[in-house]
Amino acid sequence: MTFTAGPASAEVYSLGEGPIWDAARQRLLWVDIVAGAVYEGVLDDGMVTATRRHTFGSTVGAVAVSEDGGLIVAGKETLTRVGPDGRRTELARVLPEGARSRLNDGAVDPAGRFLVGSLAQDDRHGEEVLARLDGTGLTYLDTDLVLSNGLAWVGDRFYSVDTIPGTVWVRDYDADTGKTGPRREAFTITDGKPDGMCADAEGNLWIANWGLGRVECRTPTGELLATVETGAPHTSSAAFAGPDLDTLVITTSIQGLTGPGPGDGRLFTAKVGVRGLPTPYWVSK
Repeated sequence: MTFTAGPASAEVYSLGEGPIWDAARQRLLWVDIVAGAVYEGVLDDGMVTATRRHTFGSTVGAVAVSEDGGLIVAGKETLTRVGPDGRRTELARVLPEGARSRLNDGAVDPAGRFLVGSLAQDDRHGEEVLARLDGTGLTYLDTDLVLSNGLAWVGDRFYSVDTIPGTVWVRDYDADTGKTGPRREAFTITDGKPDGMCADAEGNLWIANWGLGRVECRTPTGELLATVETGAPHTSSAAFAGPDLDTLVITTSIQGLTGPGPGDGRLFTAKVGVRGLPTPYWVSK
């Protein structure tokens, strides 16, 4: 099955990423990584209008929302809380100061912990991390990744993307205790590069494919069920949004394109016949 997504923003983003839906406040959030910016916006009839921009002095890999409406922002090396009043507080340092890596995609687990991965900014391979922040501090789940990317939970299993080898990893995940099982390969994507990811209410994964200009719906074992074409080669991430969680919002990028087309770098939306899962809120505990 093939769907076609339509451009949903007037603005063009250098490296749009990490869309999430804040149901309590009916707002969409996303980031422009290289601009070091977090955006808030409204979704109306398939179109997204940015209403607020938070800027930072470094790259911004991901954003999450806390129960009170504050933000958790993954900067280049550290995690920062932005309170509802705008006050900023550093929560944790994930990468060493001056690291040749930066933080990338992140997400909140079903119990309210924040997970974030990293990518190398040089030619190193196999040294990147996937870390988790909770009330006890940081835990490193992986330390041997190439380019940590999309994260999603389906029931009691946790899926994570390593983009360069094209691997989607899976492990058992007890959200109540935080205990995880051994990491194992769920499947590998060899055509294009898997990037950001979300899950739907039917237990399938929606994976942005950087290079092919589309989002792919796959079963937890990798069977391709549907594609959502954007026409923007560097499709970077996706999330279900809207009051009914039935609109797929897709981010794209102009990075690495010698002649960006009219849709490159814009947000896209599509109706794909399924609903997403509510986005958990970060809980400080």
